[in-house]
Amino acid sequence: MTSRFHAYAELFKRKGPWCTVYTDISTGTVDSLHSIDVLPENICRQLEAQGASKEDLAAVEKAVRPAPGVPDPVCRYLLVREGTVEIDEVLPGPVAGNGVIRVDEVPDLTPLFRHRPDDFPYVVAEVGRDGGEIQLQYASRARGGDQQQIEGETEHLKKFPGGGWSQSRWQRHTEDVWRRNTEQVAEQIDKVVADSGARLVVLAGDGRARGLVEEQLSKAVRAMVSVVDANTRAGGSEAADFDHQVEERVAEVIARRQHLLLERFAEQEGRPEPTAVTGLQSVVGALQQAQAETLLIDDTHLDGEQELIALDREPWIAFEESEAVGADVLGKVSADAALVRAAVLTDGRPVFVPPGALPHGVDVAALLRWRSAPSAE
Repeated sequence: MTSRFHAYAELFKRKGPWCTVYTDISTGTVDSLHSIDVLPENICRQLEAQGASKEDLAAVEKAVRPAPGVPDPVCRYLLVREGTVEIDEVLPGPVAGNGVIRVDEVPDLTPLFRHRPDDFPYVVAEVGRDGGEIQLQYASRARGGDQQQIEGETEHLKKFPGGGWSQSRWQRHTEDVWRRNTEQVAEQIDKVVADSGARLVVLAGDGRARGLVEEQLSKAVRAMVSVVDANTRAGGSEAADFDHQVEERVAEVIARRQHLLLERFAEQEGRPEPTAVTGLQSVVGALQQAQAETLLIDDTHLDGEQELIALDREPWIAFEESEAVGADVLGKVSADAALVRAAVLTDGRPVFVPPGALPHGVDVAALLRWRSAPSAE
């Protein structure tokens, strides 16, 4: 399990009530600025009506604020318990589906998975002939995070103004300085990728420097490079447009990873002993046995009125209380929230897929760790 899922699993084990807030915090127009001003009050009024405590309401009111420096549209996800904000994530892009303002006995993390259905580290490197900045980002979060700056040699970076032999000699020296500087940047990118397991490297900055950095990267890292043709380190560059291009590159990787998952699922169809199941009944059964490696949920087709029972220990999820097997019932929650919770608590990976991506009108499926029906010896 990744560290992200591990943190979520610890939250899922704690008893509620929990306040979940997933809402738009964009500030691009006069109307949206007015909406932001009254947003905390409106959200707290809805949570109070559902029984939220004063401590939770105070924490939510303080946390629901705009995100300075993040381009519109942008959302915020909050998870609050006992007056403590357990999760506060700024999510680039519009609200996925409907907003969520709810008090439940278990955390509802489905908005996070719906908004960005995959999470992986990636590197953004903005390079120049004098060095560069390297940032480690995560696909599920707004840009920010760890940044490393590489400062190379700057002496003699410009061409010597003379001519003849002297100009040629100084130009060769300048090229050597550029190469040494970009070599340092390439080495650091390789290191960050190796340490983090990054799945994408976005390379931007001075055109000549980009080329030098890319050719000096390891073969494995070069294969994951996506170049953005923008000199982001030059004065007056459009940061918002660059962020948008980075988001596009991240979305492409997410789509590619989802496609591979769906291909793997399709390969199991028609096999006599498949390592995949479809339909709510079969998927819940697999989750109860900790058998589901990857949970696939149609982003819109799962019945929003369907509820399942959340349990405080294994098997974590049930249709009826009689299936609790000694566990205590926490309450009935929406099916998608219960499925995501059970998947994370059994070391599974929940993934929301685009509408219609699952075959034959299926709204939920699972890839399994072992065959659903062991063969007879």
